[in-house]
Amino acid sequence: MTVAGWEQFDVDADVGVRAWGPTRAEAFAQAALGVFALIVSPDEVDEREHREVRAQADSPETLLVNWINECLYVHEIEGFVAHRITVLRVSDTVAHGVVHGEEFDTRRHRAGTVVKAATLHQASVMERDGRHQVSVIVDV
Repeated sequence: MTVAGWEQFDVDADVGVRAWGPTRAEAFAQAALGVFALIVSPDEVDEREHREVRAQADSPETLLVNWINECLYVHEIEGFVAHRITVLRVSDTVAHGVVHGEEFDTRRHRAGTVVKAATLHQASVMERDGRHQVSVIVDV
């Protein structure tokens, strides 16, 4: 398994994203990228602009869900899609990062799945043997 990455998994009528990395920040970044990959392939997106994203919560699992939903908000309101995501700061209650990408362009991007929102159902944030892993399920 790579040092950092993500994978999607099917959950009834929804889709799950499992992500991992050497830090919680990297796992959160990979999770958001995995969710954006449902919308449009990151390989089709150029890094023309960036958007700052912040989220708060009272637990790591709720923070993960809020972080993903704030990233989705940028897509929903601005039509912004991601090529790369960096998380600058993450704790148990605060996440702050940057989505690097551009606005969706129907001439260059193939639309994928419409993602409605991340849910708390089976959301997890864990660290084992120095490796961080997160999982989130999104409504599609």
